[in-house]
Amino acid sequence: MRRDRHRVRHRRVKPETRIRRDAAVLVAEDRRFSGMDAAALPIEVWGPGFGPLIHLILGQQVSIEAADAMYGNLQRSLGTVTPEGVLGLDEDTMRRCGFSRMKAEYARGLADACLDGLDLDALATQPDAEVVDALVELRGIGRWTAECYLLFCLGRRDVFPVGDLALRIGVQEIGGLPTQPTERETGEHAEVWAPRRTAAAYLVWQGYLERRGRGASVPYR
Repeated sequence: MRRDRHRVRHRRVKPETRIRRDAAVLVAEDRRFSGMDAAALPIEVWGPGFGPLIHLILGQQVSIEAADAMYGNLQRSLGTVTPEGVLGLDEDTMRRCGFSRMKAEYARGLADACLDGLDLDALATQPDAEVVDALVELRGIGRWTAECYLLFCLGRRDVFPVGDLALRIGVQEIGGLPTQPTERETGEHAEVWAPRRTAAAYLVWQGYLERRGRGASVPYR
């Protein structure tokens, strides 16, 4: 039997592993991250789907803890979070879960879009820009939510959501900037971390939380 001694099996690297490796490189190379522990970063990739995107909608303009609590309420009400389940909830139940009137409308709109043919699993195979373009067409989903979907749900490697307030403040703090950078300026500062901007986002978030005594928090889970 002929054996190919030179055949090498390539295993697909999990997104969490790749992001953590990138973080270790940044910690070693960028003094602004000096002393941080890449191995301890609370990196999570949820996977694509309706439920994770609803979680991000709930997370718009609220704290990490509040978003987690609201999504937990929704899971207790529905079990698995599905478009059909969300559309079946009455106003009182959605309010008890933590939905504002507008976020309830956004969630129902997303549910309708999924039932009308929006395939989030298929969308997950597309390039970053195409994913963002498709999601921002939906009411209530802006660039911040779409980019967080790339980062937290799809585990894309080079995403830095410049619309995130904590990231902008974090960039200001680690860079010693006199004022908080704009979204455009934040993007310019983050360019130096390409193609590892997702790892940089995790490091900036973690530093922001640690300086506020919230180091155990995860930026969405």
